Amino acid sequence: MVSLLKKPVKLALVQLATGADKAANLVHARQKVLEATRSGAKIVVLPECFNSPYGTQFFPKYAETLTPSPPSQDQSPSFHALSSLAKESNAYLIGGSIPEYSPATKKYHNTSLTFSPTGALLATHRKVHLFDIDIPGKISFHESEVLSPGNKVTIIDLPEYGKVAIAICYDIRFPELATVAARKGCFALIYPGAFNLTTGALHWSLLARARAVDNQIYVALCSPARDMEASYNAWGHSMIVDPNAQVVAETEDKEDIIYGELEGPKIEEYRKGIPVYIQRRFDVYPDISVGDVKYEE
Repeated sequence: MVSLLKKPVKLALVQLATGADKAANLVHARQKVLEATRSGAKIVVLPECFNSPYGTQFFPKYAETLTPSPPSQDQSPSFHALSSLAKESNAYLIGGSIPEYSPATKKYHNTSLTFSPTGALLATHRKVHLFDIDIPGKISFHESEVLSPGNKVTIIDLPEYGKVAIAICYDIRFPELATVAARKGCFALIYPGAFNLTTGALHWSLLARARAVDNQIYVALCSPARDMEASYNAWGHSMIVDPNAQVVAETEDKEDIIYGELEGPKIEEYRKGIPVYIQRRFDVYPDISVGDVKYEE
């Protein structure tokens, strides 16, 4: 069995408290990422909408232009802050997500940027599945009122370690994305996400563990910290789950950083014990990872 994770790596999830001041959010994110890397993290994840409040009313105000890439400092202060921070911290930085505006298409997106330890942009993921729900008496929210979806699976090669997949929040409810990424050799599925108090209580942990047990790889969910004075209340509870669907680390709702030591032999151990990876019946049903999967937009 080929090792998906070439060597152990320390992963950090920064459950960041954010507010209305974008510049202050970027400064605060820098402080917390550097705290994480001082503790030995080599891959650091920020939450969904880490530079702004989360909500359809906020996306246009806080949106930045990312294309053509690289954007100017004025077009995207968050892009440049993340790039500089990745280089300063000498770590892979998965920059949660930020609201994006594309002048070419006149569309808004919920977009995640990943940078290498040299500060180079490695990948851009635009949220594929928009958060449109209506639970009577609980919550009604429709990202599609403002946002447009992305159109690809995002897999990133981290040369020292292996491949990871990036998706955002509501994307986790669609196992096809995770299945494709796992079958393409990823050792971890990483989801910046801002579930709310209704869906978080119902499904946050369940979905993290389900995607892990489905695919027998690591899963990480990174939430913003909860702010009960905000218009949208994030669930929090950022967590790291191992390939056997056991919770390695989890926090509560306040600002925090959690860590997990990811190890290749753990993936191999669990896959040998319950070898569903080699027991699938593609003579009965299709392997969706070899179908018409889009990796470019």
